[in-house]
Amino acid sequence: MASTSRVQVTLDAELAAAVEEFGGAEPRSRAVRDLAVRGAEAMRAERAGRRDAQEHLIRIAAGEDDGYDFAVSEQLHAAR
Repeated sequence: MASTSRVQVTLDAELAAAVEEFGGAEPRSRAVRDLAVRGAEAMRAERAGRRDAQEHLIRIAAGEDDGYDFAVSEQLHAAR
């Protein structure tokens, strides 16, 4: 019995292209695993980026970011 479980994946055209492009000389199963792990890393980074952006916008809206002065912005828009 294997010490880890296996996952069956359909090798559709999109996945086949990714495996061909990034798989190199590795066995296909290794290439699929590497793509999945790197994809998860990219998704974590994307999620963290969205969270950081939301926190930044919340700081701006709360007036906690000195880089944004709504009074100056209001004056500039009024002068147009």
